[in-house]
Amino acid sequence: MKSNLPTLILRHQRENLKKCSLRGLEELSGFHFLTYPTSSLPDLSDYVLLALDGEPLTFEDACHGLFLLDATWRYAAKMQAFVLRQHGKPMRTRSIPPGYKTAYPRCQPDCPDPEAGLASIEALYVAYQFTGRDTTGLLDNYYWKDQFLSKQEL
Repeated sequence: MKSNLPTLILRHQRENLKKCSLRGLEELSGFHFLTYPTSSLPDLSDYVLLALDGEPLTFEDACHGLFLLDATWRYAAKMQAFVLRQHGKPMRTRSIPPGYKTAYPRCQPDCPDPEAGLASIEALYVAYQFTGRDTTGLLDNYYWKDQFLSKQEL
């Protein structure tokens, strides 16, 4: 059973929109963007938070909405702590299964593994695949789409 909940994306206010891999999704149905910092969040009880420290995502997570943090590595940990505090109870946290390689060129010194750390749109694409969601058009505005897809064993 697939979730009918929109994909929630919490974007840091300092995210450089000129470099943002999620540009173009704002106008699509099925996506809802929030800005961090924010004073409150919607009810997340039926959502899965995509994060580095969760159990790997599985098809069973398809019945939950997806919640993605969109920020540089430096801000992501702070945002995750905020989300977990605001939620107030244990939250399903899932990671992208290992083995995926990014095509996004990085020069961030705080990125733990520059090739394994996926761009937001890449992580979202993989999460959609694993949960049986439709990926049609998801990568259409992603400049490194072809390079990303060619690096994967999809």
